[in-house]
Amino acid sequence: MRAMKSSIALLAFLATGLAAFPAVSVKVDVGHPGAAVNPAMWGAFFEDINFGADGGLYAELVKNRGFEFPEPLMGWAKMNPSLARGDVSVRTDAPFNAANPHYVRIQSEGTAPLGLSNEGFRGIGLRQGESYEFSVRIRGVAGTPKLSVRLYGGDGTLLDSAELKNFTHDWQQYTATLQPGDTDPKSRLAVLLDGAGTVDLDFVSLFPAHTWKNRAGGLRADLVQALADSHPGFLRFPGGCVVEGSVLARRYQWKKTIGPVEERPLLINRWSYEFLHRPAPDYFQSFGLGFLEYFQLCEDIGAQPLPILNCGMACQFNSGELCPLDALEPYIQDALDLIEFANGPVTSEWGAKRAALGHPAPFNLKLLGVGNEQWGPEYIARYIRFAEALKAKHPEISLISAAGPSPADDNFKFAWEKLRALHADIIDEHCYDKPEWFLDHAHRYDAYDRNGPKVFMGEYAAQSVGVVSVKNRNDFGCALAEAAFMTGLERNADVVRMASYAPLFAHVDAWQWTPDLIWTDNLRTLPTPSYHVQSLFARNRGDQVLPVTLGGLTGEAAKRVYASSTFDTATNEVILKLVNATAQPLTPTIDLTGTRELKPGTLIVLHADNLAEVNSFEAPNLIAPRETPLAPTGPTFNVTLPANSFTIVRLGVVR
Repeated sequence: MRAMKSSIALLAFLATGLAAFPAVSVKVDVGHPGAAVNPAMWGAFFEDINFGADGGLYAELVKNRGFEFPEPLMGWAKMNPSLARGDVSVRTDAPFNAANPHYVRIQSEGTAPLGLSNEGFRGIGLRQGESYEFSVRIRGVAGTPKLSVRLYGGDGTLLDSAELKNFTHDWQQYTATLQPGDTDPKSRLAVLLDGAGTVDLDFVSLFPAHTWKNRAGGLRADLVQALADSHPGFLRFPGGCVVEGSVLARRYQWKKTIGPVEERPLLINRWSYEFLHRPAPDYFQSFGLGFLEYFQLCEDIGAQPLPILNCGMACQFNSGELCPLDALEPYIQDALDLIEFANGPVTSEWGAKRAALGHPAPFNLKLLGVGNEQWGPEYIARYIRFAEALKAKHPEISLISAAGPSPADDNFKFAWEKLRALHADIIDEHCYDKPEWFLDHAHRYDAYDRNGPKVFMGEYAAQSVGVVSVKNRNDFGCALAEAAFMTGLERNADVVRMASYAPLFAHVDAWQWTPDLIWTDNLRTLPTPSYHVQSLFARNRGDQVLPVTLGGLTGEAAKRVYASSTFDTATNEVILKLVNATAQPLTPTIDLTGTRELKPGTLIVLHADNLAEVNSFEAPNLIAPRETPLAPTGPTFNVTLPANSFTIVRLGVVR
């Protein structure tokens, strides 16, 4: 109701008289388009942080399904009713799969059901009426017991159950379909041996039948839909600091993430122990979401894949462990093999592996990141080795190089000096800072060298309180500052070729870092104001930059009004983006010079009454774009910009 009142009030405000506002002009030179805008300009950055993969995008509902955590029963609780007599133990002899050797043996004397209960990822989210596919590997050892599979609600209500029986003395897969009788975000799964006997269990799994594109063992549909709806031009994966690992032994190795999921070895997630104030000892990477799934996701949503590979350096915020330069060849070969896996013909070694996994067509990889967020001479030395090998064999691949975590420190300046001399393709810049930084640096790229390396603003997000503060919130003030900064990225599209907000997903009960673009619990997604800013830029990209001149700005408005414009050649539309980051409404006169005729279009406004306002699960659309028709009678017209607002004018033109 509050969001509806706000929308009605805004529309009424836009219709009020215009003479009361300061005289401000916005001139768009439609007749002289400039630089081309990269079709993949606005993208998404995915990292397995905040339970973004396991417990998030990867739809598996069972935590520690293979009992491979260092504490093999973490996530599981023994269910031993007072009358049950027997034992539950973890074993490794004669496992189902040697890559994941642990399994559970349940021995019951049959006096009462005996087994385990899984808590899921801060609970198991279940929806009434939907189907859930249960599977487990079972080996019968003694007797003829049955296995009761049960779903319990958070309050203990039995939501559904199934029975498995007739176990053989060899490992076999057994399945059941469960349909819970109620919706519950905090459910749990129980597996109970019923009757006297002994069985071995491994790879206990529960997936919603409704995944993205209904793929068995696939991705969580609502999270992918939210990502797809933002129209990302590229997807950077798998991170982030997880690429580096706190030590090299814990780095991300893409070859271990393809093939049957039961053969993908578990790895501790470095975010499980990175922050003492937000520990997550149950945070591991199962790699059910692996490189094939990442590439397939990119294909599904029309985003260019941008994989980032370890360059022989562990995270410099942790150990900073280095692979010696004379031992770097396996890392470089991994990069060469990845290109072949993505693009190679089915007759090549890695192209054949891709085809064997069900995707004979190539993925058309064009971009590859060498290292994540490295800095210093150690990085430059390793980048040189990678670039020499990759460019010699694959000059068609643009390489992304790193400039460290800061946008202006000595490490950043050193990286740019060295990488410019090396004629690097694209340099990855990062910035997490207060909203004021983004407002003050909207003109950052105006003076960049047009003949030097291009820029990828690969990680950025306004921090409402401070970097790594647990008090950071995804408020509208942060989103507005990001919109202002993005107008500068767009105006300089000849230099800034790509940009992505970070991080992408965060679970409300299991996050390590805030703010984030999309929040989720076990059943819902929550787009933030920053999400709407990113989506509005991506959905209103255009493909040619148009010159914009602001006039008549005084006082605060001279520093806090921002604009960029593009032309969409496919639709013959002018797209004008305006950010009014002042406390006063403005009514600029828009002059689309170089046009002979205008066609009706749309006015899109993202606005909040208070910069501190946020979306919530209770009011998910409190801050959301409001779209109204716009039909000026000529190329000069007025548009009202509410105080603290992001506005898009989109009009068809005849030039």
